[in-house]
Amino acid sequence: MSLNTVLPARRYKGRPATSGELELFKHIETNLYTAVLSDALDEIGVRDRVMRENLRPIAPEVTFAGWARTVLCMDVHYIPEDPYALEIEAVDSILPGEVVVVGTGASVRNAPWGELLSTAAMARGARGAVIDGLIRDVKKILQLGFPVFASGMKPVDSRGRGLVVDYNIPVECGAVTVTPGDLIVADFDGVVAVPSGVVQEVVSLATEKVSRENSSRTELMNGKFLRDVFDKFGVL
Repeated sequence: MSLNTVLPARRYKGRPATSGELELFKHIETNLYTAVLSDALDEIGVRDRVMRENLRPIAPEVTFAGWARTVLCMDVHYIPEDPYALEIEAVDSILPGEVVVVGTGASVRNAPWGELLSTAAMARGARGAVIDGLIRDVKKILQLGFPVFASGMKPVDSRGRGLVVDYNIPVECGAVTVTPGDLIVADFDGVVAVPSGVVQEVVSLATEKVSRENSSRTELMNGKFLRDVFDKFGVL
């Protein structure tokens, strides 16, 4: 798959990330950050790709990048006959190099993610998870070392409260529509969803801007005026 390929909804099944893509994720995690990726998206006119500010990491050092594996949940007020069927199917579908992106409609009724799903996702090769809602078993997830973003914590089971109704479809997460295969990048500042068709361009622009920022920082530390440094490198 080319990084510039636009991935179709629902019929997209994905495939394990290639070695080159894994290197790309490592480059992003090590050298880039969400703010500069957001700036690069702004530069090409793709705005509003940063998720809502209340999606926070379970630990400050949580950082990850990978292709989106989307899951859609909804609130329910009854106990279905097989309440975990699609949830299990969705988690078992995860492939190496993916980030689980769970849309819940910003629910505070349902806690659709916890330790066992984190364990299963980690074993499948997931690089992290972004839950537009609540999670539980947080200390155990921290001990596991699986990186998760969420809007809060609540020790409730999803059974009778929430239900996975589909996966590998476009979902709204953190007020951003995420399509399967989009690039998800998360760090302490927040979460950015880069559309799959512009990944190469955005990463290239962000990498170039980081280089200019590094040069600006050096000159500022050496006492140069901000006006002169900005006029020279064009970044703030």
